[in-house]
Amino acid sequence: MRISEIFYSLQGEGMLVGTPSVFVRSSGCNLRCVWCDTPYTSWAPEGDELSVEEILARVREFPARHVVVTGGEPMIAPDIVPLTEGLRAAGLRITIETAGTVWAPAACDLMSVSPKLANSTPHERDGGRWAATHERLRYQPGILKRLIADYEYQMKFVIACEDDLAEIQRIIAETGAAPDRVVLMSEGTDVDTLRERGRWIAEICKRQGYRYTPRLHVELWGARRGV
Repeated sequence: MRISEIFYSLQGEGMLVGTPSVFVRSSGCNLRCVWCDTPYTSWAPEGDELSVEEILARVREFPARHVVVTGGEPMIAPDIVPLTEGLRAAGLRITIETAGTVWAPAACDLMSVSPKLANSTPHERDGGRWAATHERLRYQPGILKRLIADYEYQMKFVIACEDDLAEIQRIIAETGAAPDRVVLMSEGTDVDTLRERGRWIAEICKRQGYRYTPRLHVELWGARRGV
């Protein structure tokens, strides 16, 4: 399994924000979001090939009881099932961060599903060569419905402008996601942008009954790796 990094930090987003967690970041993605904040797992994937046993040994070096399997897109990793089964056998609470385009029978305590909106399509980046593939794959309502039926979940959306709300509401209606399981967060990689957008996103959450999440790791350490 190709792994770009394993590190110990605080969960920065979503319903478990602030929870000490080990992050296992797989490398490789079936999407190419224009604003991707981990391009080293998608646009230019890098990392080392590690066995499940090697990954588990690295995770056990840290004192956390929570582990976040993220990417890239971890649900396309060939060893996602044995890895998550091994993490569960070790007594860890497992969050999987996924775009919700692929289903696999992974062991998971919180499926953090983040459907990608139209604002993610790379129409110009890298000459636009990924745009058609990304647009075709980014929204898979059948997979989303299965994930939220099979697991405890949060449905997390990255918002760049208020016009994104209509698309979010359509996805919620089509998938049947519960409003109190919907999490909204700002798109951005600097504190000023996150806070400016966060103010009007918070108002949307108050009106609609959604949850608001900061990006705690960016606020504490900035947009860098290993945090």
